Amino acid sequence: MDYKKELQTLDESIFSQMRLCSFDLVCQEYEIDFAPLEKHELYKLYKDEQALSAYFTIPGSLSNALKIYLPKEKYDEEVFSLQKSLVVKFVIVVLAIALLSLLFSIYALTPYRNALALTEEFIKDILHDFNTPLSTLRLNISMLKEERGESSKIKRIENSVQNILNLQANLRAYLTNHKGQKESFELKELLQERVSSLEKSFKEIEFIVDVEPLTLETNRESFTRVIDNLLSNAAKYNRRGGKVIFRLEGKTLVVEDTGKGIRNPQRVFDRFYKEQERGIGIGLHIVKKLCDELEIEISLESELNSGTKFYLDLSQLTLY
Repeated sequence: MDYKKELQTLDESIFSQMRLCSFDLVCQEYEIDFAPLEKHELYKLYKDEQALSAYFTIPGSLSNALKIYLPKEKYDEEVFSLQKSLVVKFVIVVLAIALLSLLFSIYALTPYRNALALTEEFIKDILHDFNTPLSTLRLNISMLKEERGESSKIKRIENSVQNILNLQANLRAYLTNHKGQKESFELKELLQERVSSLEKSFKEIEFIVDVEPLTLETNRESFTRVIDNLLSNAAKYNRRGGKVIFRLEGKTLVVEDTGKGIRNPQRVFDRFYKEQERGIGIGLHIVKKLCDELEIEISLESELNSGTKFYLDLSQLTLY
């Protein structure tokens, strides 16, 4: 809305009413007076701090003019009413635009939302269907070990199956929001449990859990996925004879390794970013997503050929 134009229209309307009033003098809204003719220009609207006024001829008079004016107080009331009307119109226009934008967004995004939902369901179905072939593989590996004993080839197959299981668990955690599902568990027991499930595959790595007893109340499954991903990376990208250490610094859990280090620490949480040929680059992205859901602030420090430290701030969790 152009306020100046609307104000000009109001002034022109008042002047038109004054002209009509000069013919019949029937105008309750306006005041009438007389003024010297030579001091004022006729048929022109004057605006000052006291009033809006106009001067008109008086039949038979050569010295005086008819003054018709609207006091400033009444004029201010007219201006306020105009402003109020413009504000109402502006709000209506904004609401109409917002409503149309919302409707258009819903209309435009609905196909994408449906496609995403369909893709998510498809992935869940695939993850479920993984169970049968993976169970068959694990069963046959056990049978092979009984027949032929331990071998490097069987070990590589076991590691590959375990990688698939880890990927399956990561994807399932990524697709599910467990933020509201909480349970209490002992941190040190959980760390020792996850280490014991991995250390057989990395006998050349020393795992140290230097954590005092601490009970957490959060979603155990999501927290376990975070620990498993960090633990797996710390072991896979470590050096022979290296260490993986868990320790507490106040309310911060530190996961430290003596491995290769990370060239671009600021990018490790980006989806599909990876610095090694193995993997597909979603593990740490999933870790960041799960930490955000659990209200755990995660950060890291890394030095090439020296190692990496991940920091999990647990202060937002219920601790006792």
